[in-house]
Amino acid sequence: MAEAKSTELVRFGLTAGLTNYAAAYCTGLLCARRLLKTLKLDDLYKGVEEVDGNVWDVYEQDKVDEKRRPFKAVLDVGITSTTTGNKVFGAMKGASDGGIYIKHNNKRFPGFKIRKPEEKGEKRTETFEADEHRAKIFGLNIEEYMDKLEEEDKKKYKLQFSQWDKCLEANKLDSLEELYKKVHEQIRANPDREALKKTDPVRKSLDEIKSVYENSQGKKWKIDRKLTLEQRKERVQERIADAVRRTQEAS
Repeated sequence: MAEAKSTELVRFGLTAGLTNYAAAYCTGLLCARRLLKTLKLDDLYKGVEEVDGNVWDVYEQDKVDEKRRPFKAVLDVGITSTTTGNKVFGAMKGASDGGIYIKHNNKRFPGFKIRKPEEKGEKRTETFEADEHRAKIFGLNIEEYMDKLEEEDKKKYKLQFSQWDKCLEANKLDSLEELYKKVHEQIRANPDREALKKTDPVRKSLDEIKSVYENSQGKKWKIDRKLTLEQRKERVQERIADAVRRTQEAS
């Protein structure tokens, strides 16, 4: 019904880091808003107003229209390793925050930890730091490492984060959090897929019978054509003349 790719985030201003957790969240958000707009549910279910990293349920937070209930989806991870903090859960979180109903909990989000019992007889405890999850969604962990590397090794920083600097400069922003907030806003404003420009292939024929072609990139290919009777007779005469010429040269 709908799909989205992280490469589409370029038109929203995100030209670097298209494979990290924050980009996965943006891709999930884009897919959700695109689907709901197609189904004309985007005004009914707008999703979260402020991203805080906590689990969000459209049934608990939004006013549900009994005639047009929220779109329900189930996460299919395929062969992806379902480790805590995996990017697939970032995409799911983005889709959930975008207004799609996906039943889930926080046990695979960044920030979820299990504390083992220190003494015999104690039970393990589970904790979840929503701020840690929020930091991953807005790339704060990346920015922290960027600042650290810039102080320690500017040469390595330039090699590793030059594209990030260009991205921030192009958007006229100073932080990754501002950048991702801008991307989220633009996705919500217009999640439609960008129309592809249809162009006719550029190719030209290199012979009279149009059996050899060349495209604009210099690639050549041959198409077998059935010769007419006149063309076959002409080819026979050419071969006879060539054989006579080679015989005369040999003698």
